[in-house]
Amino acid sequence: MDYAGRTAWITGASSGIGAALARDLAGRGANVVLSGRDEARLDAVAADCGSALVLPFDVRDQAALADAIAKAIGWKGGVDLAFANAGVSQRSRALKTSMQVYRDIIDIDLTAQIAFSQGLIGHMTERGSGALAFVSSIAGKVGVPMRTAYCAVKFGLAGYADALRAELSQTGVSVHVIYPGSVATDVAKNALVADGSKRGRSDRAIDEGIPAPDAAKTMLDEIAKGTREIIVAQGMEAGMGEMRRTPDALFDQVAAMVANGYMEKMEAEG
Repeated sequence: MDYAGRTAWITGASSGIGAALARDLAGRGANVVLSGRDEARLDAVAADCGSALVLPFDVRDQAALADAIAKAIGWKGGVDLAFANAGVSQRSRALKTSMQVYRDIIDIDLTAQIAFSQGLIGHMTERGSGALAFVSSIAGKVGVPMRTAYCAVKFGLAGYADALRAELSQTGVSVHVIYPGSVATDVAKNALVADGSKRGRSDRAIDEGIPAPDAAKTMLDEIAKGTREIIVAQGMEAGMGEMRRTPDALFDQVAAMVANGYMEKMEAEG
């Protein structure tokens, strides 16, 4: 994919990986649509991005999402690349964690990201082109202590994306799942603890993690090459991700099922 002149929409674009993706894409000549809840922070990112549209909304608000989809598509005549990136992490033991924390993280990190994608796949398949990128995590490959809710949603997001990739394999729309390890952002500081409040402090691993601009560059370079599963990590986390990497041959095998009429046969059976 050549990003110049393309329109890319990023959720969670006000900081961290999302903001870094926006700035990198703009540097490659893309038009960027920036979404998140904090309009002032989105405006600050947009100021670095040249051709940018700010669409602030809460990803859990279905009416706001529908309005944003119409505006994003109408801005430049279509959305070529969409990053389902919005999310919140967790730092608490399962034994101590309120069920409301699980519900909130599922709503933000999984349900809302699926809704974002579902709102765009019809548009992309009608055009016969486009790319969907889902930001999972190494915690979506390996169960990590103190992150039971976060692991559940990141595994789930990857499962949705892998199945969607197979369904769209004959349409010209590509699907990419990104598995970052520790990236130097506020993810740990903003993580929810057992009672649902924000943690308020970072982790050493996060603070010493991959700089967000470097992580964004790797993600975009790999998407441009057509890589379906993108691991962005270092050290032990990179090793964990590689041990759990899905072979391309398996992706191809599932896509072949679709090419051979698997979905049509299932639908015909009722």
